[in-house]
Amino acid sequence: MQTLLFEQDVQRIADDASGPITYRPGIIPSTLAATWFDALREQGDWHASSRVMYERLVGVPRLHCHYAVADPALPGVLREALARVAQHVDAPFNSIGLNFYRDEHDSVAPHNDKLHEMLPQQPVALLSLGATRTMQIRRKQPPHLKTELELEAGSLLLMGWNAQLHYDHGIPKLRYPVGPRISVAFRVRPTRNAW
Repeated sequence: MQTLLFEQDVQRIADDASGPITYRPGIIPSTLAATWFDALREQGDWHASSRVMYERLVGVPRLHCHYAVADPALPGVLREALARVAQHVDAPFNSIGLNFYRDEHDSVAPHNDKLHEMLPQQPVALLSLGATRTMQIRRKQPPHLKTELELEAGSLLLMGWNAQLHYDHGIPKLRYPVGPRISVAFRVRPTRNAW
C-alpha cells in the first residue's frame, strides 16, 4: 500500500476513491534540480523510438530511457533522486523511466500507465527537472473534469495506482518556445519487468 509521507504544501488534484493524485512543488532545491537535469541530459542512455499511428510509422515526440534500480549502471544522480523521493513516498520503487522533452514540439498524448506493468496498489511518482511544462489531467468518466498543472523543476507528482483507472494524463505540444525538460518516473514493476 502506498503512503504519502508529506502533508505540507500538497496540492490535491484528486483525493477520492478514484485517486489520489497529489502535487508538491520544491521537494528538490532549484540549484540541485538544475545540476541533476544537466547530469541526466549528459549521462542518460537516451533513445528515439517510433510507433504505428493511423496506419503509418511516426516518431515518438520525445527521447526516453529506462533503468532498473538494481542495475549497476544506474547513474548516481538517479540513486540520489530515488533517495530523495523515498523521503516523501513510501513505496518499494524498482524501476525508473525518463522522458526528455527537448523543446515545445515534444509531447506525450493523454494516456494512463499500463497497470499490467505495475504492482497493484503501488503509486507512480514523477519528478520534474528543467523547464516548466503543463500536464493535463482528465477524468475518464463524466463529468470529464480537466486540470492543467504546471510541473515545475524540483516538483513531485504522485499518482495512485487506481488513478490510472480513472484519469488520463499528458504533456501537450506548445505554440511558444520552451526549454528542455526531463521527467523522472519512479514505478514498482513486477520483478520480471523492473527495467
